[in-house]
Amino acid sequence: MDALYTAVATATHGRDGRAYTSDGKLDVQLAPPVELGGNGQGTNPEQLFAAGYAACFASALALVGRQAKVDVSDAAVTGEVGLGKQGEGFALAVTLRVELPDTVDQATGRKLVEQAHQVCPYSNATRGNIPVELVVE
Repeated sequence: MDALYTAVATATHGRDGRAYTSDGKLDVQLAPPVELGGNGQGTNPEQLFAAGYAACFASALALVGRQAKVDVSDAAVTGEVGLGKQGEGFALAVTLRVELPDTVDQATGRKLVEQAHQVCPYSNATRGNIPVELVVE
């Protein structure tokens, strides 16, 4: 693959540190969530992954919508990233909740969401590695 763009980010001190991009546009304090014994006073990696996946999927949906000549510009994608134990380590599971405009019928919307799932780089990266559930609302 020839990269069209490369994002560069650095994280220090793991979940109790800081993450920042090379261009300085993102600089967040990291902290484990309360549910994992942290103080919850910062962003956690699962939140960052959920936001990135939701934004990327929304862009993929817009692309397939334009190609199909269906207006999905008012769609919203909510990413939910679960973290759980798997054997000796940990694993992720994702649910993407796609809220489509009322003007898009259920069958068309489901087809566009499935097509977006084939186009989205996050979907392609996670396919076969973690479960991803698509919910069309």
